[in-house]
Parts: sequence; structure tokens; C-alpha cells
Amino acid sequence: MLKVYNTLTRKKEPFIPVEEGKVKMYVCGMTTYSDAHIGHARTYVAFDIIRRYLEYKGYDVFYIQNITDIDDKIIKSANEAGMDALEYSSYYAKRCLDDMKNLGIKPANLYPKATEHIEDMIELVKELVNKKYAYVANGDVYFSVEKFSDYGKLSRQNMKQIKAGARVEVGEKKRRAEDFALWKSAKPGEPFWESPWGNGRPGWHIECSVMSSKYLGIPFDIHGGGQDLIFPHHENEIAQAESAYGKRFVNYWIHSGMLKVNGEKMSKSLGNIINIRDALKKWDAEAIRFFFASYHYRSPADFNENAIKNSENALKRIYITKEKLEEYAGDDERVLIEELNEKEREYLNEIENFCIKFESAMDDDFNTPKAIETLFDFIKKTNKFLMEEEKPNEKLCKYALNEFLKISNVLTLLQGKEKKMNVEAINKLAEKYGVKKEKAEKIIEKILEMRRKARNEKNYELADEIREDLRKAGIEIEDAGSETRWRIK
Repeated sequence: MLKVYNTLTRKKEPFIPVEEGKVKMYVCGMTTYSDAHIGHARTYVAFDIIRRYLEYKGYDVFYIQNITDIDDKIIKSANEAGMDALEYSSYYAKRCLDDMKNLGIKPANLYPKATEHIEDMIELVKELVNKKYAYVANGDVYFSVEKFSDYGKLSRQNMKQIKAGARVEVGEKKRRAEDFALWKSAKPGEPFWESPWGNGRPGWHIECSVMSSKYLGIPFDIHGGGQDLIFPHHENEIAQAESAYGKRFVNYWIHSGMLKVNGEKMSKSLGNIINIRDALKKWDAEAIRFFFASYHYRSPADFNENAIKNSENALKRIYITKEKLEEYAGDDERVLIEELNEKEREYLNEIENFCIKFESAMDDDFNTPKAIETLFDFIKKTNKFLMEEEKPNEKLCKYALNEFLKISNVLTLLQGKEKKMNVEAINKLAEKYGVKKEKAEKIIEKILEMRRKARNEKNYELADEIREDLRKAGIEIEDAGSETRWRIK
């Protein structure tokens, strides 16, 4: 049975959705005032894997990720750029969504924008004012924290701690420092919407309470985000929603761990914020995703060059195994046990154990490091089986391949990205080694034949030179006895 760590209770709990067979999931999205960075990637890869595993388990998942397209940072950045705030945020919203697509993250079912739900937010604020949980102060509306007796239950803070950490910003008219804004009156030159309290715009926290409950109902199953959102954002969401609706807001609160870069916290002052666009120019998207998957989603992660290189090397092993299975696999995966010899039966047992161990790891609060460990154990056993069998069973290999692909896909791997041959580089090698220019595949085979001959003649210098030239041209080779395999990097 799947168990999920619930931030609200600080323990792992059996996952029981509100509606059998369906999962309703909301993850806080980006505030679109700049390009997405790898801290965003860490969060959204984590929840992509969680979503994929729920789908693997057979759940129908409805996944929402909001877009905050109006707030103080957007207005400030738009003014500095000399642009309309909504045009500015729309531009960055598109860029951020493109970044997620290029990173290989499955799109959400819905990306609601804050500015498309202003009327809904006004209605919720009116409800809170009517129920005396909120008060109006010269065009602003604030939530009165002391009125909600459960305030602090998510972050495990008491009111004394909350009051000690609260501050009043210049221009705020709230009664107490710990109260938070539901509606902000417009300043000169700012975008605004009409409301019963005057022209203004919603506070940040209200949008997620409104959009999640509008599309998912309450209570819904999973609300996610980074650990930095536990307080005050998610704490305030709970206070607003449960005060207005009078019932539990969310059943499972899930939070991803923080990301460091080379051991240090990401910050503008340190200049170590890496945009996803820049990261993808330097590293492959799959290597970045694998790096994140190698950490448990709740654990802190340290992004650094060596870790990405380790991910790249691990991915090579995964792809080599995939290609070996593809080579031997037939079209039919319906394995008949009575047709198998003893070694084939042992391998069939390994395939089934692989699936069981994978699910056991992921059922334990989505333990991806343990799941990856089972993946590499299966790779080791697969390679042993293929080496020992002179003619591997086609049906068995097809069955193994399908299970391997299904499980890898949950971890966001082997998504079928087509790797293109660098034909120009291969043609240059043809000129260097005096090989006739024809199809790139044939050129590679002829150059490898030259390398085989060089090895047989103990001309290892030439053999190594050919290997290195092919590597530079984007072709990796693997010697397996007298046979040499090649693949596009």
C-alpha cells in the first residue's frame, strides 16, 4: 500500500483518495516575473514523478499548477522594463512553461492564472469578512490570524513564535503584525480591479485557496510545493479556506526539499541562480531529471557539475541495457513458462521481482533513490542473462524491455527522445580514414571494421584514436568480446 509523508501530521500515512481511483492534485506554480531556475526544476520534477507513479498505480490524476501573473515583484519588474504588468507576466509565463516542456516535465491538466479568477477571489474575501475572520482597513482587507484557532498547525508554530517573526511593511494598515493581506488597495500606476472595498488586487495567498477549491472541490487529495511555502503561504491557504468553508481543506500536504548549488543556498547576492534555459545549454535535460530523481523528494539536493556527470554516466548504462533488450526482443511479450529453460525461468523471476521491489520502494513515500537502486540491480542481472544466453528468448526480452521502459518512465527516463546522428562529423571521419561517403551507419561500420583489424594487429594506438574520433563525433562504442556495439550519445 502506498504511504505518503504528510507535512500536516509529520508522519507517513496510507494514501486513501477522496474518490476511489482518482487523485486531485494541486501544486503551487511560478510567479512569472523572470525565467524559471533549477530550484523550480527540483520542485516540478519531484511532483512530476509523484504524478507519474500515481498514474502507474492506475489512478486517474487531475493535476493543477497555477500561474501567479500579478504581484509586487511582477509590477516592479514590469515597471523597470517599461512594460505593461500583464503583458510582462504573460511573456514570462510562456517562457516558464516552455522551459518545463524542454526539461521533459509532463504538462499539468490545467494552468489557471490568478488574473482570470479575480471575481472568485473577491467572493471568498467577502465570505471571510461576513464571517468576521477578516476586516477592512482603508481599502485593504486583512485576515485576522487570531480568529482561526488552528493557525500554525501546518508549520507547527505557536502564536508566540508567529508574532515574534511578524513584521509590518510600510503602508500596511493591519491591526496586528501577524495578519495577512487578502486584498490590497491599488497604488498610483498599478493594475487594479474593482471590488466592494475599492480598486485593488488580491493578496498572494488567496489565489491558491480559490483556484484549488474551484477546480478540485474540498477536501482534495494532494497539495504540493517547495518546503519554503509551508509558512506563510500554505499556512495561510489553510486558514482562509477552512474559515470560509468550515471543513478540512486538503488531506495530504507534500513538500519537496530545498536545492543548493555547490553546497550553498541559491541567492541573487551569491550570483549562483542557474536558469533552466542556461542549464539546458550545458547539460542534457534527462541528466538533470535523473540528478533530481536520485534524491528523495523531501531531502535537500546539491546541484553541482560532478553530480550531473555521475547522472550522465548512469544514464549511459541505462541506455545500453535498453538497446541490448531491443536488439533481442521480438514483437510478442506473451511468455509461456513451459517453453522456458531453467535460466530463462530464473530471469523471468528477476523481472517480476524487479517490479515488486520497484513498487515497494515507491510505495514508501516515493523513495526514488531506492527505486533507482532496484533499476540498476535489474540492469546487472539483465546483462548477466544476455551474456550467458547464446540466443536470448525473444518473448522474454520483449517482456523485460516493456517493464524496464514502464518503470524508467515513472522516473522520467527513456522518454523516447530521438537522438540525431551528426552526419557532418561522420562524413569528416570518412574523409580522414579513406572510407566512401554513403549512409552514416555504413560509414561507422566500416570505420569499426578498421578498428577491429587494428586491434587484431595489436595496433592499439590506432584503435584508441578511432574510438576517440567516434566519441567526438557523438558515437560511443562498447567492446563485448569479439563484437563491438555502437550508439549515438
